[in-house]
Amino acid sequence: MKKIIALSLITACVAMANPYAKCAGCHGANGEKAALGKSKIIKDMTKADFVASLKGYQDGSYGGPMKGLMKGQVKGMDEATMQAIADKIAK
Repeated sequence: MKKIIALSLITACVAMANPYAKCAGCHGANGEKAALGKSKIIKDMTKADFVASLKGYQDGSYGGPMKGLMKGQVKGMDEATMQAIADKIAK
C-alpha cells in the first residue's frame, strides 16, 4: 500500500513539473506520434488549434474515436496548463 501511495505522489509531482508528461505515453516525447494510430500528430498543430482541441475535448465538442478517452485526460485541466503544453509541443 505504501508503494502505491509513493508511486502516486511521484506521478503527481512529475505531472506538475511537466504537464505534458501524461500525454507523452501516447503522443510521443515531442508530440510526434499519432496516439494509438488514430490521432492527429500534435507537434504539427498550431498552438491555437491545439488549445482549442483540448477545450473541445473538455466540453465534448471535439474529437473522433478517442473522444471519450481524451475527455478524461483533460478533465480539470486549466487553460494555463493547456497553453503550457501548447508552448512546449505545438507550432
